[in-house]
Amino acid sequence: MAATITSPRRSRVLGVPVNIEPDCLEAALALHRRGGGQVVTLNAEMTMAARADRALGSVMEQADLVIPDGAGVVWALGRQGYRVRRCPGIELARALLEQAPAAGWRVALVGASPAVMASLKARLEQEIPRLQIVLSSHGYLSPDQARALDHQLQLSRPDLILVALGVPRQEVWIQERPRPRTGLWMGVGGSFDVWAGAKKRAPQWMGALQIEWLFRLVQEPARWRRMLSLPQFAWAVLREKR
Repeated sequence: MAATITSPRRSRVLGVPVNIEPDCLEAALALHRRGGGQVVTLNAEMTMAARADRALGSVMEQADLVIPDGAGVVWALGRQGYRVRRCPGIELARALLEQAPAAGWRVALVGASPAVMASLKARLEQEIPRLQIVLSSHGYLSPDQARALDHQLQLSRPDLILVALGVPRQEVWIQERPRPRTGLWMGVGGSFDVWAGAKKRAPQWMGALQIEWLFRLVQEPARWRRMLSLPQFAWAVLREKR
């Protein structure tokens, strides 16, 4: 029998925390209303990385909202009796961007290459009318440029900060930003590349069959070593006591 979700709560998948939420977008909006915080998207690969990487594991413990991004995490939660829907990070981030104009949010974009960032900013401003992008910075920064970016972020005080530096760098980078830190901060992995048109997202039918990982592997064969974490994750969940 599936557990009933009556209020925001957390469970754990292989020791890594994950929120049990009926609606990830509403949970993120509620977090913003409370003053903001860090949103992390959790999949099988990231779960295994958090178990092996102390810095990433610490970020997961301190994150304000951890959403079930991957089908493996949803499956693992199902074995605990929680019936939750998968919440892809790229879709949540896009939904937040589309909420931003009506809410009057100021948006910051950090990461990806200079070419991708230039294309991304132009596309988003065209596709989402009245979107206020108050800061945009590619991810290839010198130490002096990185310090200047911190200063700009503190001055502009954006409501939504999307960071595309790859896992686990983006999550650790967000956690290390100087305080006070307001607004929603979210690592978005390769979302900028997709939105900018530099890469394609897996077709919907592959998502429905839960084989988006195969599409990414075809696009980036060098990811094969990282994909080894998927069977390791499944085996660890099966071995874990219910």
